[in-house]
Amino acid sequence: MYSVKGIKKGLANPRYIAQEANRLFYRRLHTWSYNEHGRDFFEADWDNMLILDACRYDLFDRTSTLPGETTSVQSRGSSTREFLRGNFDGKRLLDTVYVTASPMLYRHRDGVDVRFHEVVEVWKDAGWDETYRTVLPETVAEAALNAAQRFPDKRLLVHFLQPHYPFLGPTGQDHFDLDRLDFQWDDLASGELGISRDVVERAYEENLEEVLPSVERLLFELGGKTVVTADHGQMFGERTFPIPMREYGHPAGIYSEELVTVPWHVFDEGPRREIVAEEPVTDSERDEMELADERLRALGYLD
Repeated sequence: MYSVKGIKKGLANPRYIAQEANRLFYRRLHTWSYNEHGRDFFEADWDNMLILDACRYDLFDRTSTLPGETTSVQSRGSSTREFLRGNFDGKRLLDTVYVTASPMLYRHRDGVDVRFHEVVEVWKDAGWDETYRTVLPETVAEAALNAAQRFPDKRLLVHFLQPHYPFLGPTGQDHFDLDRLDFQWDDLASGELGISRDVVERAYEENLEEVLPSVERLLFELGGKTVVTADHGQMFGERTFPIPMREYGHPAGIYSEELVTVPWHVFDEGPRREIVAEEPVTDSERDEMELADERLRALGYLD
């Protein structure tokens, strides 16, 4: 069940042993591969779904001024990979185009069996901003609008990276070294970085403020019924259960309220789109797994 690397990691830092004990609690002793209390997002009624990466409900609720109505739902994952597994795996979504700034599905495509009509990988090539080492929200919005023109009879699933690290606002720029390629949330939990919870939370809030104008643009320009939600939340030093340890980031398998309670914001700017399922347009022609790994390291993923 556990790799040699994982055992050595736990022996070197007992924190990981405690975290794994909490994970066993939430995952029902590994009988769950994702949060089975979470909602299946594809069973909902929408023309467009805009995913904000790592956006917890309370952060969205106090920051967003988007038109529409906001409630909350439980996500099927406390990490993007779990979210993909819980919502995508085993599905044939041939009526949907996935426009994504995240390399996660590409990186884990062998473990998530899904077919879309088309996948637009915005994180590749020109979509990647080398200064901030992320995909900027305006870039994602443009890609989504181009996809809407190309596929007028398909649902659009649009995956932004913000408010996920790296940080675009002044607080994040002042306190986080964005040139550091080995950033880990565990360094915050251990106190190694000397950054307070308030600073982390404000940096996240600024990232959300950066993405919301692009989200609002899509609400009006895409038309139809749009849901704004998140793949998972984010912890800012709250304590987990049953072992009360402080967590930062979004560790997989920890289904705390901060990680699985996400926004569900609905804006209906009719008329509704007539959706048609059709066979996929193209399959990926290039193997870019190394590029996906490089992008994920820049986003704070090392494993």
